[in-house]
Amino acid sequence: MKTTPTSYSILDLALVSQGQTLKQTYDGALELAQNAEALGYTRYWLAEHHNAPNIGSSATSILIGYLAQGTKTLRIGSGGIMLPNHSPLIVAEQFGTLASLYPNRIDLGLGRAPGTDRETAQAIRSDFMQAAQSFPNELDKIETYFSKENASSRVRATVAEGVDVPIYILGSSTDSAHLAAKKGLPYAFASHFATTHLWDAITIYRNEFQPSDVLDKPYVMAGVNIIIADTDEEAENISTSLIRMIVGIFTGKRDYVQPPIPMNDELKEILQHPQIHQMLKYSFIGSKASVKAQVKEFMEQTNADELIAVTNIYDVKDRVKSYKLFAEIMKELEQES
Repeated sequence: MKTTPTSYSILDLALVSQGQTLKQTYDGALELAQNAEALGYTRYWLAEHHNAPNIGSSATSILIGYLAQGTKTLRIGSGGIMLPNHSPLIVAEQFGTLASLYPNRIDLGLGRAPGTDRETAQAIRSDFMQAAQSFPNELDKIETYFSKENASSRVRATVAEGVDVPIYILGSSTDSAHLAAKKGLPYAFASHFATTHLWDAITIYRNEFQPSDVLDKPYVMAGVNIIIADTDEEAENISTSLIRMIVGIFTGKRDYVQPPIPMNDELKEILQHPQIHQMLKYSFIGSKASVKAQVKEFMEQTNADELIAVTNIYDVKDRVKSYKLFAEIMKELEQES
């Protein structure tokens, strides 16, 4: 049983809502990060995605710099950088630079998925599949570029050598669990959408974990969808933007995040579709009291060291309020434990 408090953090896509400019989107993300800092959140991560009109976090490292500049203590990082899209040398240079500008505040979460469709992945990097299969080796390269020992190498990321940038392995299946355990690195599982493999993945990670210079015991982060409002009904209505966003993913008709509408029978029926129902299994939507009970149960089941909350809704004010109430829940559960 866990004896230390469970940390709480935010995973963001810099969602572009209908009628909103990209500048407004980025300023909204900054407002959210500043609120998260005041509310005691541990970190604020941005996810790399491409070719999606409703996602503004494509140039992830640039946006990380923007949010780090506008905050003081909050850790800002990637959840994640999709490594097969990039040269490990360039990633090390970018994050080494960020960590020199904002010391002890930059995280590097790494995943192996493309964060986009097949055609776009091919446009980003023609040898994407080969790079994805080489993920463990590409990770080794990044660790080497950050090491002081690499100073004697012919190929160097000079701005990264000896710079403190914690590396996290991201996963949505069991593959990365083996790798994170073998490397002795913290492991973040995308249970906010990839619910099927959560238990197997964290069991594998904990059972196979090998202590390292970074960690002496496993560290599990779990993603959860969180939408909290004053009442269950209000939260349910706000969540209709998320439902319609997911329908867009399944139908290939991606669009800007739509304003919420009153929950109706058609949307309730969509929620019962087996794939969508499974995808949203760890979605806690409702009043503070309702969500608190669900979060407590999830924490007891997973013993996660950190929850990373995803709130994909239309209005930034609703997001700020939801994250404020979630922070209250986490603080209350800590006091009650």
